[in-house]
Amino acid sequence: MSLFEKLQTVIMLGAIGLGLALGQSSLISEYAVNFITPSLMCMLFGLFLGLPLTDLKKSFFDLKFTAASLSLNFIWIPILGWGLGGIFLAESPALRLGYLMLLVTPCTDWYLVFTGLARGNVPLSAAILPLNLILQVALLPVYLLLFAGLTGQVDLGLLGRGLLLALAAPFGAAQLVRLIFKSGSRPAGLILSRIFAGGQFVFLCLAIAAMFASQARHLSGHLEVFYRLLWPVTLFFVINFLVGRVVARVMKFSFEDSVSLSLTTLARNSPISLAIAVTAFPKEPLIALALVIGPLIELPFLGLISQALLWLRPRPD
Repeated sequence: MSLFEKLQTVIMLGAIGLGLALGQSSLISEYAVNFITPSLMCMLFGLFLGLPLTDLKKSFFDLKFTAASLSLNFIWIPILGWGLGGIFLAESPALRLGYLMLLVTPCTDWYLVFTGLARGNVPLSAAILPLNLILQVALLPVYLLLFAGLTGQVDLGLLGRGLLLALAAPFGAAQLVRLIFKSGSRPAGLILSRIFAGGQFVFLCLAIAAMFASQARHLSGHLEVFYRLLWPVTLFFVINFLVGRVVARVMKFSFEDSVSLSLTTLARNSPISLAIAVTAFPKEPLIALALVIGPLIELPFLGLISQALLWLRPRPD
């Protein structure tokens, strides 16, 4: 493991601290949100630029990984989330519902970068993305009905716009650049590829700093909600990480595939949940607040888990 890889978690924690410090300024806090999506787009552009489409196509046919990932994401995790919410958040139904909405929506963007940082199978993780996206949107109303007796309307326009910016645009741009420069064989294409491929972690840290800066004042005014969510979110990551490792061992996945399974089933997609919560439950601010605070707890865990997976990586003889 290189020195840079060893310091990644520390750097991400530094980005969080910087964001919280800068967010104390009302001007910075107001405009920081405008930097989140562009940073994520640049991050994913660099990732997709180095992602061979042939590997991506092959990954669609890995039925064993697909079955394991979908079972964990859409059967095991909702049950786990409901149980943890009942233990820690029973006195606040709105906060419990927000926590549940956070857990039942798998991430559809930056889990790919954490997979790359931990040297997992990025094409395999990317291949499962469309199914995760379709199923989480389709099943969220079912979960709300089963677990909370509620149904919600999804703003498809808002959802589609966010996905277009966050995923389709960087993927399309990366493939266009690969076509123009013939996969980076020309000097300009090679330079561009190296800049964005090497800058993925930088753009991730920019997105993290912007996210924390945009929510710093909101978080400081609701520290009690942060502390109430800390234990159930922490236990979710600890329990689910261990379960994912056991499943990967039972299924006899390679180390790279086991990393992909861990991060595909750990990272959550709060932006989609937040869009749904704001639209469906405008009179329940605690639901949206849980979805805002959730990622503030999640991101350090993803960094630590990526670091742990690097330490667990088998060493060559």
